[in-house]
Amino acid sequence: MDNKEIDLYRNTALRYCGYANEVGEALRPVIPKKVVHLSYGVAIAYVIGDCIDKTVKTYQNPKILGGHQITAAAKTAGDVFIWQMLASVIIPGFIINRITWGAGILSKRSKNLPSIARKWLPTCIGLAAIPLIIRPIDNAVDHAMDRTYRKYV
Repeated sequence: MDNKEIDLYRNTALRYCGYANEVGEALRPVIPKKVVHLSYGVAIAYVIGDCIDKTVKTYQNPKILGGHQITAAAKTAGDVFIWQMLASVIIPGFIINRITWGAGILSKRSKNLPSIARKWLPTCIGLAAIPLIIRPIDNAVDHAMDRTYRKYV
């Protein structure tokens, strides 16, 4: 039996809250802007929750001795917050926004499509793109963090 602790924010269904803003961006053409903004609130609350969780665990780690808990916790807080904001909110939100916007332009130009298809096609394309962008964005943010924040902090 594996005694490894399950990371609530990375290894459970709660992880999907980090993608709330991507869903909001994909649905932007068919829902009120306030709902899109609310989706960002959900994603940012997820980021803050993960940041607090990892920071507290680092601070309480008995292996960190000699009064270095605050320094280690601060580094963890910065790392988790920057990584999550980039990988879960800013970059994927922008990409899904642009994919949905572009699909909307193309669907409006396609006069052969029924009006319901012109309305919903951008949203469907945006939603379909979400699983395709996650891993490349995560890897790119890891790469960038390894060469910047993690290298110098």
